Amino acid sequence: MGRVSRAGTIPPSCLHAVFRAAEDRERATGRPVVKLHVGEPYFPPPREVALAVEHAVHEGRTAYTSAEGMLTLREALAVKLETENGHRTSPDRVFVTPGSCQGLAALFQSLARPGDELLMPELHWPIHLQQVLLAGFRPVFYALGPGYRPSLDSLRAAVTPRTRAVLVNSPANPTGAVIDTESMAAILELARAHDLQIVSDEAYEHFVYEGEHVSFASLESGVPEEERRIFSTFTFSKSLAMTGYRLGYVVTPNEAAAHALRVVQEASIIGPSTPVQYAGLTALKAEDSARANARMVRANRDRALPALREAGLLAELPQGGWYAVIDVGSTGVDAETFAASLLEAHEVGVAPAAGFALRPVLADDGRVLSADPAPEARTLVRLAFCGDPDELDTGVARLLAHTRALRSRGGSP
Repeated sequence: MGRVSRAGTIPPSCLHAVFRAAEDRERATGRPVVKLHVGEPYFPPPREVALAVEHAVHEGRTAYTSAEGMLTLREALAVKLETENGHRTSPDRVFVTPGSCQGLAALFQSLARPGDELLMPELHWPIHLQQVLLAGFRPVFYALGPGYRPSLDSLRAAVTPRTRAVLVNSPANPTGAVIDTESMAAILELARAHDLQIVSDEAYEHFVYEGEHVSFASLESGVPEEERRIFSTFTFSKSLAMTGYRLGYVVTPNEAAAHALRVVQEASIIGPSTPVQYAGLTALKAEDSARANARMVRANRDRALPALREAGLLAELPQGGWYAVIDVGSTGVDAETFAASLLEAHEVGVAPAAGFALRPVLADDGRVLSADPAPEARTLVRLAFCGDPDELDTGVARLLAHTRALRSRGGSP
């Protein structure tokens, strides 16, 4: 057998293992697992979104669109970006994608050059790391300071002559951290000084609970297009629960960047799903649903998470997003043991954060030789608070009971 490909050496997302463990537990016991490990919202998509897909199919609006997506949708997105995000751009710079995940993967491919490095947060969404590695980037990790916000000193120290881009995620998965405007301006100044590109993942833009969401690209509103360097990615999955529709969009800063991304999209998707794009046109009119959904998730946070803080598991409530990272070190066990024993004893699923902190070692050709987690993630666990309020309350109560039991037994599960 020939040598394993680069993709074949990239570790799978840790979330798949948690999914399988929860499913196996349900089959073995016949009892439902409280799924705090998965970011699937409790609220459904607006009914009119489903009707828009149905009407498009029945009316035969199913032909190919361009690689960028339907012009009418891109025009509507450009209006949304200007009025809601403070980001004035042309529809020609907007790409409709099969979810922001595919958009990010394509974007990294359009940016990477052989030997390039990309800076990304030390705690990150596992899919981000997979995308970066698949594109051929060599990831370099910057530290996070108080509240899991980027350490500007660490970012500055991480830049080398090979650095090509910086990835930021605000509100962040898995931490819920929100980057303030002052920090964004400092990161942009650093990028300009070293001719770096910025990739801003804003999937949770409507889920900011302390202050307002600031789109990174709004900081370049007065900059000539050819000098802009911020790429933005968005999704319909979170605000309107359209997770399975697979619909997102990427905004490129200038024509050169748009040309490169257009080539990747032509080669990988031909064009996004046409009926789903009509769903997107309808979804953009559902601002009331998006606001109501954000209020529900915030209510979940404000009701269920303070008990975790009082128990010493959570330093502060997440400023945004759908997730919180708790530290179970006081129980005397590591995160893997905590999660497995919580599932076994209480039918509650959570995600150990080791998979959100992998540190790959790469060969010269980009193949992953090893990928061990950072030691500081050994006792961290991610839980989702976007789900059913009653299930969340049940899951947190069981998690706290399990924590007390472990502490009383000195860490023996």
